[in-house]
Amino acid sequence: MTPSSRLAQFIALTGFLTACSTPAEHTRTLDVATTTSVQNSGLLEALLPHFSGATVHVHAAGSGRALEMLKDGIVDLVISHAPETETKYVAEHPDWRYQKLAFNRFIVVGPPDDPAHVRDTKNVLDAFRRIAAAPVNFVSRGDSSGTHEREQKLWTLAGVMPASGRLLTSGQGMANTLRQADEKQAYTLSDEATFWQLQRQIDLVAISEGDDLLLNTYAVIYPRDVETAATFAEWLTRGEGRQLIERHRIEGRVAFHVWPDSCPGNVPTATPCS
Repeated sequence: MTPSSRLAQFIALTGFLTACSTPAEHTRTLDVATTTSVQNSGLLEALLPHFSGATVHVHAAGSGRALEMLKDGIVDLVISHAPETETKYVAEHPDWRYQKLAFNRFIVVGPPDDPAHVRDTKNVLDAFRRIAAAPVNFVSRGDSSGTHEREQKLWTLAGVMPASGRLLTSGQGMANTLRQADEKQAYTLSDEATFWQLQRQIDLVAISEGDDLLLNTYAVIYPRDVETAATFAEWLTRGEGRQLIERHRIEGRVAFHVWPDSCPGNVPTATPCS
């Protein structure tokens, strides 16, 4: 056989094998935008390795930005904790599904010596009034996140605001905001899970907690016609994901309480019932 005939035989054989080989299975992907509080808490690291329904790409953003990404079709599902902003978007998009996922609490944190004497207050509104009146700084997220939404609501209900020079804006996620507050020895509002995750790295301490106005609820939101998003949401709220959320601990403490089965959770204003 001549060299040219051998080459022709090789090309014909390899072409046959390629044509007969089984194509690689297509991997489904899911783009999820989640509040930085969820990411910073370490919850996603505990959850995602156990989800086999798709390869999940995470985009960490404040809740307001995350919902805008869902509206623009950039992501398929959002995990949010901004009830007032959620109410607006859900009303504008009747094709979206909404389900509460879990809850924890916000806390006011500040320097250990508590120069604004917040520890002496009976509720979070009095705490905010003392911070506004004292010569201390407060670091705001300032990023349309769920935490920023709650902070603005608390300032409004308290009827005061710190002087402009003492209201600092981080424009960043919860972890970086806590680090900035630590550097400035300032007060800030945080979700408790992210604070617990960073507590050993900063000097700030929890000063005001437990008030009803500090309830922090999380929800999954996605278009009804996105099958992979529906699968992930079901896994989070009813399947193995729910169990993993329930077991997630930070410093031995429950980071997120799963939404009670007995409590309706299909609207942003829903709260966990007893």
